Amino acid sequence: MTATDPALTALAQSWCALSLLHGKIEAHVERALQTKHGLSVREYSLLDVLNRQHDGEGGHLQMKQVADAVVLSQSATTRLVTRLEERGLLARYLCPTDRRGIYTDVSEAGAALLAEARPTNDAALREALDEAARNPELAPLVKAVKTLRVPA
Repeated sequence: MTATDPALTALAQSWCALSLLHGKIEAHVERALQTKHGLSVREYSLLDVLNRQHDGEGGHLQMKQVADAVVLSQSATTRLVTRLEERGLLARYLCPTDRRGIYTDVSEAGAALLAEARPTNDAALREALDEAARNPELAPLVKAVKTLRVPA
């Protein structure tokens, strides 16, 4: 394969389209969440991931697992957790079985804000996808996103 190989060019164009779709969706959702709830997309995602934790075996996520779930580095996740903790939306505590481990839970205020923001996030996501679907280059990707089922 060469740099001018048609297969590579098509692949690069597909990647650009996917990146464009992601950027459009993220920007639309970000504006809605910031305007109505003072949350970024990353903050919302972190609260959502942590809110899905449960008591019992494997129920609480370690920081590396949280970082993987919100697609951030561990250091960026730690900074994000710190900001939300300072706002009273999260609380950290030591793992009872491994004193080196730190867990994070959503506070009552964080859970309330997440519940308030969820309809905004969902509506903004639908709006962004509907708008992108009107673009012939993005429509197939939107269709794929709407039909994709990922295990929780």
